[in-house]
Amino acid sequence: MEKPTITRTAFLKELRDYVFITIAMLSYCIGWSVFLLPNGITTGGVPGISSILEWSPLHIPAQVSYFVINAGLLVIALRILGWKFCVKTVYAVIVLTLALSLSRGFTAQLHLLSDQPFMASVLGAVFCGSGVGLGLGSNGSTGGTDIIAAIINKYRDISLGRVILICDVIIISSSYFVLKDWEKVIYGYVVLYVTAFCVDQVVNSMRRSVQFFIISEKYEEMGHRINSEAHRGCTVISGQGAYSGHEVKMLFVLAKQSESAKIFQLIEETDPHAFVSQSAVIGVYGEGFDRFKVKRHKVPKANQM
Repeated sequence: MEKPTITRTAFLKELRDYVFITIAMLSYCIGWSVFLLPNGITTGGVPGISSILEWSPLHIPAQVSYFVINAGLLVIALRILGWKFCVKTVYAVIVLTLALSLSRGFTAQLHLLSDQPFMASVLGAVFCGSGVGLGLGSNGSTGGTDIIAAIINKYRDISLGRVILICDVIIISSSYFVLKDWEKVIYGYVVLYVTAFCVDQVVNSMRRSVQFFIISEKYEEMGHRINSEAHRGCTVISGQGAYSGHEVKMLFVLAKQSESAKIFQLIEETDPHAFVSQSAVIGVYGEGFDRFKVKRHKVPKANQM
């Protein structure tokens, strides 16, 4: 049997995912260890549970409980999300655990914004939310409730930030039993809201798509170049000018927003006089874009006699 070969494009895509996951975990580490933990402000998910355990009489280091709890959740997620997601999530959990262990030593005496807990909450949430969103957009996560959100998002078109928001309310509320301070709990809610908002903004920006309508006499050459150089499909639509009455050919193209500059460059090089309309689209589903997220009902088998 022939061994499966890994193309250069696939390798670079995987490498890009791991680079972005590393950056995401470093961002989360900064938010958690620099702004939240030193100021006694909790967050949601497993990091929130780990923070509570560190502040409790048990005094379990946050990085230890974070790693142990996620190890159990990943075993559960393995069958549902598959090896690809879990391998990257394992990598993310390890990177965050190591980064947190190192940063705690360097930031032990650092108490930024200790007299401004609200600003500490907002800045910590921005770093954490951006890290979670960037990790999810790269097919990984920080683990914990992110795993639960990824499982739900795999089957249902529900906002990731909203799922995490619902799962984390109980965790932040329970921090009162350790901190004995409702003000800290309220700051935790601020962290939760800002984190959820940042997750949605980052994930949606990474998945945003656009559509083009291109009218050009050189539509064949332009369509070929978009297919071969931008690696996007084109649909040729026949039309007629209402004023001139001439028949025209129009190209319909769907692409990621990050690919817009490349497509505009191809249009300008092929036909600078082309008429182009570009607009944002809410969602694109199919090959090369997102998958359909619908609930699949199992058909009961007929009773065998």
